[in-house]
Amino acid sequence: MIETLLGGLLGGAFRLAPEVLKWLDRQGERGHELAMQDKALEFEKLRGASRMGEIGASADAAWNTGAIEAFKEAVAGQGRPSGVKWADALSTSVRPVITYLLVAMYCTVKITAFVGSVQSGTGFNEALVAAWTEADQALLSGVLHFWFIGRIWERRNANS
Repeated sequence: MIETLLGGLLGGAFRLAPEVLKWLDRQGERGHELAMQDKALEFEKLRGASRMGEIGASADAAWNTGAIEAFKEAVAGQGRPSGVKWADALSTSVRPVITYLLVAMYCTVKITAFVGSVQSGTGFNEALVAAWTEADQALLSGVLHFWFIGRIWERRNANS
């Protein structure tokens, strides 16, 4: 009798085992599907963020291009005559007049310092060396480079 009872229980257990395994498998599949959906959602978020970054970079590039073009047009517009003679003459004279005034003021200060040094008893050579410093040499070099080398670059760019 025990064999019959054990046979029935084992038969039922073996019949129930595939159903339990199917149930466990479905639980695993659902967990796996949920994990895959989470990964897909994460991937879509990353792809969306990447796309937004591309759109932002594209917008920045377009804005920068537009800003550069506007700046070029503004600079070119400053060089075009307006057609009003006195306004064009005044506009053309502003930079040279300011340059000449600054050079005149600079020379006046240097000459005054030199003459004051000589009158106070400093020798001519010592006063000259004291009046002409490395800063003055750098300033003169910068001005010469601006006016002469700058024109070479302008001609070179105009011929390109």
